[in-house]
Amino acid sequence: MNEYLPYLIFGVVTGSIYGICAMGLVLTYKTSGVFNFGHGAVCALSAYAFFDLRQQQGLSWPVAAFVVVFVIGPLVGLVMERLAAGLAPVSTAYKIVGTVGLLVFIQALIVLRYTGQGRRFDYFLPQDEAFSISGVGVTVDQCITVGIGAAAAIGLFAFFRYTRLGTAIRGVVDDPQLLDMTGESPTKVRRTAWVIGSIFASASGILFASTQQQVDVNVLAILIVQAFGAATIALFRNLPMCFVGGVIVALAQKLVSKDLSTSSEQLAGLDLTVPFIVLFIGLLVIPRRHLVEVGRQVKPRAAKESRVSLRDRRIILGLVLAAALTVPAFSGTHQIAWNVALTQVGLFMSLHLLVRISGQISLGQIGFAAIGASTFAHMLGRGMPWPLALLVAGLICVPVSLVIAVPAIRLSGLYLGLATLGFGIVLNQFFYAKDYMFGFGSVDTERPTFWDMDTSESHYYYLLLGIAAACVALVLWIERSRLGRLLRGMADAPVALSTLGLAVNISRTIVFCIAGFLAGISGALYASMFGSVSAESYFFVQSLIVLAVLAISGRRTVVAAIVAPILLYVVPNYITNEDFFQCLQMFFGLAAIAAAIGSQGAFDRWYAATAARHSSRRSGPASVRVEDYLAKKVCRPAPADDREPVGASR
Repeated sequence: MNEYLPYLIFGVVTGSIYGICAMGLVLTYKTSGVFNFGHGAVCALSAYAFFDLRQQQGLSWPVAAFVVVFVIGPLVGLVMERLAAGLAPVSTAYKIVGTVGLLVFIQALIVLRYTGQGRRFDYFLPQDEAFSISGVGVTVDQCITVGIGAAAAIGLFAFFRYTRLGTAIRGVVDDPQLLDMTGESPTKVRRTAWVIGSIFASASGILFASTQQQVDVNVLAILIVQAFGAATIALFRNLPMCFVGGVIVALAQKLVSKDLSTSSEQLAGLDLTVPFIVLFIGLLVIPRRHLVEVGRQVKPRAAKESRVSLRDRRIILGLVLAAALTVPAFSGTHQIAWNVALTQVGLFMSLHLLVRISGQISLGQIGFAAIGASTFAHMLGRGMPWPLALLVAGLICVPVSLVIAVPAIRLSGLYLGLATLGFGIVLNQFFYAKDYMFGFGSVDTERPTFWDMDTSESHYYYLLLGIAAACVALVLWIERSRLGRLLRGMADAPVALSTLGLAVNISRTIVFCIAGFLAGISGALYASMFGSVSAESYFFVQSLIVLAVLAISGRRTVVAAIVAPILLYVVPNYITNEDFFQCLQMFFGLAAIAAAIGSQGAFDRWYAATAARHSSRRSGPASVRVEDYLAKKVCRPAPADDREPVGASR
């Protein structure tokens, strides 16, 4: 038992931090309906602010902690509440895009300020031994961390149970209009919830950095994913259970780590995947009545009909194709960036097929690309011809896609996105390091040898261009086929399709298989670019990034296929100044937020309302009353004062 005690103690301490983070996440989700994927970035921002104030500016830790947790935290909460208000009337996919934009913006801001390097984070709580259990010491800082988590859980329970504001926070989710009739402002209630949630995020970020003894933006920004398992145990609603769930998940992690420390190498890394295994299994076994998204469900607005005629569109497409054929003539040293962009067209088309056409959400497409890349490399290593290895790389993703299709049958929206993200994280944390994928190093790849493609970037470009065009053509054909009509109907009204006797689940399965095939082809092509490929090229956070890039690249299939890869791979390659590159990343984050907020026409309505208030807009035929029109018809002039502005009521 003494061998397990250190792991149990560390598990309780770490689980307390997971629980604090999860409580802040679930609190803001249950009051606004926005699941904040940028919650971990807020944790990172607070940890860096504490590090700056204490270790660089010389403030004492109590003062620095107070400023960060109770000043900066609430300010961030107020900003987040406004962002959540803008995201409330949009679809789930765009809510995810908006919070991912926040993640990208904060990460770029931190890298711009601190050059993105991990810094040593000194202990600030007392390290003296408080007591010992069977000879295993428990320090004061560990007691304080657990005490903060337990006090937060108990305090929230009492707050929601016995206070008027707590009752109002619970009511704002169920019926904000009814709450408004009682005299409580729903906006004020949501603002309070976001302030409390941001305070929890700040506290968890500081405590986590202290236990790790370093502050690193990449580690802290994904702290939120560690809280997914805790939130699942709490059914994404019960705040005190978030703390209990965090402790359970962390204990399971530590115990698995202890038992696997002497086991085979094939099980190494399994402890890191425990939160996501809990998430994935939980979403499969939790009754569906507990997996109903918070807030009003909004269907994505259909793309506006193009104002360009079919003939003109064909001319433009021909000009674009002609321009694409001339890229090697002017790209110069940037040719490799254009080649990489072409390898990613299949990935963006797979996501377009899922999100835009069929209304499904996948946050694990990078995982399929990784499976395709590793399979491609191993097939080449066994002497398989290049074209056949590429085809096998895509086909191997089809049976794996069936695994994702299982939760897609019973889940939708946010919970489907979380399930696919959990799948991608398990791949990243556990399977990538195995010999049948990338191992602990890299695996060798190669390009086709005909027409000097193995040495000429421009020659290889034309092959990639042909494959990219084929991927776009496949998606366009699906979009215009009977399957495409079924997929659009499934996105708009799946119950209506089921009532008509159509197999909705079969359509879901087919679209996930096709999307997995395209992502696998994309991953294999990317792997062929550099002669070798490693797990670092397929980090799971990229699945969130590509979804956000797709959102700001236009809704049309061809436009998205062109703009998205150029934005993500070509434009950054032309930027040599690192600070300017981070500023571009911040702009990209803001663009993703703006695209999400405006996805349902918010900016169009704002512009129309602003224009209507301008005096020059209130003149003309629309401002003339019917009596004026009739008077003119009978040649009787109407009185000059008998005119009303647009929108005036009689």
